[in-house]
Formats: sequence, structure tokens, C-alpha cells
Amino acid sequence: MRLHPLLGVLLCVVALPTLAQTTDEWAGYDDVFERGARQANVWEWGWTGIYGASLVVDAYQASEASDRDDRFDARIGVVKSALALGGVLLDSQPHQAALAQYERLKARGELSGVQALGLELAQAERARRGWGERVNSLVINSIAGGIIAADGRERDGAMNFAMGMLVNELQIWTQPNQASSAINRFQPARVSLGPVTMDGEYALLVSPQQISATWRY
Repeated sequence: MRLHPLLGVLLCVVALPTLAQTTDEWAGYDDVFERGARQANVWEWGWTGIYGASLVVDAYQASEASDRDDRFDARIGVVKSALALGGVLLDSQPHQAALAQYERLKARGELSGVQALGLELAQAERARRGWGERVNSLVINSIAGGIIAADGRERDGAMNFAMGMLVNELQIWTQPNQASSAINRFQPARVSLGPVTMDGEYALLVSPQQISATWRY
């Protein structure tokens, strides 16, 4: 039977040894899970330090500041910093647990399980950057800004609200997103040529020097 030239090329690609490809896949997953866990540790320790320092400063200012408005605002700051610190400590990033599970799956050679784990981790990353993560901050900062505004300082209340939302946004966007980035690099695709159908993934690379595509199955 004579093959269509394009089909012949594709079959040649499919017939290449998969050992090197599998090794590259494991290396890619190593990078995703290990870097994610490292960044998660840095993120948690960093924001714990930021909110912890803010709590100490606000607690000091709440009693020692010479200006009455500064003491008032610092008391509100104590509550906000304590809530934010508690949120970081209680809502741990999922990457450390994912790395431990990945290492168990890798030891057993369960590549399909690793792929499912990567997708689950990417979904968790996206959820932690979604609008639902902004609701608590919106409520807390609205109440804090409203209390300050009710004290006769509308501008200070607005500034307190804006700064609180900005810090929360920074906290959200500095979270690890290695799994999401890896998922976005390759997208599922299906190639059909007559009765022959092949499932795989493709990625596009666009740069000033070249436009290229990569296919893997």
C-alpha cells in the first residue's frame, strides 16, 4: 500500500524512539514541581515576614504614636495585619505536597499520574489567582476604609482601602504558577488524515527570528 507523502512523514516522526522524549518529559516535570515548591517556600516565608513586621509596627504605633489619628489607624492596621498573617499561615500553597506526591509517582514511573497531578496543580494555581481570592480582601479593606472615613477622614479611608487592595494583589500575583505556565506551553490537538487519527499536543514558538511549531504525542 502506498502512503500519502505527508502521512509518511508523520508516521516517521511517530516511529522515532520515545526514550529521549520520555527523559525530557521527566526533566520538564522535575523543573515544574521543584521550582514550584521552592517558590512556594519563598512566597510563604516572605509574606509571613512582611505581615509579621507590619503587625509589630502597627502594634507599637497603636499605643506609642503621638498623633491620635495615627494611633487609630494603627489599631485598624493590627487587625488587618493579623488577619493577613493568619491567612498566609493557614492557607498553605499546594506545591510542597504536590512535589512529595510527584516524587512518589516518579519512583513508580507513573507518567500518566504525574500528568494528572500537574493538571490538578495548575487548576489550583489558577483558582488561587481567581476573583474568589479577592473577596475577603475586598470585605476587610472596605470595612477598614469605612471605619476611617466614618472618623471624618474620607481621604485617609480611601487611601487605606486602595493600599490594602494593592498589597493583596501583589500577594496574589507573586504566587507560584509553574504548573499553569507548563500547561499553557502545550495544548491538546488531534490530527486526522483519512482513517488515521493521532492525538497529541502542540506548542507554538513565535519570536522576531522565527515561527516554529512543536508536536508531541
